[in-house]
Amino acid sequence: MKVTCTAISDVMVIEPKVFGDARGFFTESFNQKLFNEATGTQFDFVQDNHSRSSKGVLRGLHYQLPPHAQGKLVRVTSGAVWDVAVDIRQGSPTFGQWVAETLTEDNHKQFWIPPGFAHGFLVLSDTADFLYKTTAYYAPHSDRGIAWNDADIGIQWPDLGVDFLLSDKDRKQHAFKNAEVFAA
Repeated sequence: MKVTCTAISDVMVIEPKVFGDARGFFTESFNQKLFNEATGTQFDFVQDNHSRSSKGVLRGLHYQLPPHAQGKLVRVTSGAVWDVAVDIRQGSPTFGQWVAETLTEDNHKQFWIPPGFAHGFLVLSDTADFLYKTTAYYAPHSDRGIAWNDADIGIQWPDLGVDFLLSDKDRKQHAFKNAEVFAA
């Protein structure tokens, strides 16, 4: 597995080894021991989630506060998404900054988003199956979000030539300056 740190070093792109031939491909999509060694972390994953969305669906920016903060290892098994992580750790030198990665069924890339980051994605293809492992269970009372289009963060979402489709929850998220974030 190849691990590449992004401009925010705690967020990493993971590329598992893919073995392909005329029949298709094989890849070990997750191995806890190799993940820990490659990322230098000791997180255990407790929940797997799967969503299917159509082109233009934007989900996020979501996170959970401690003690239920979630790290997420995300990937796409069908289609393509543009995936975003925003540093919401007060006192971090990259507080309020974001990084993004395109994840597709063909590039097999995974995105490691540790606790302390808000997360969102935009579907680029007609449909996309998005899978993610989390380091904590979903806890509704710790669930928080930030507006996807917050000017203070300034995410440059790709222009798909269609209006983004958002849930009611995501349309009503807080501005970054009013959001509960991770304490220093």
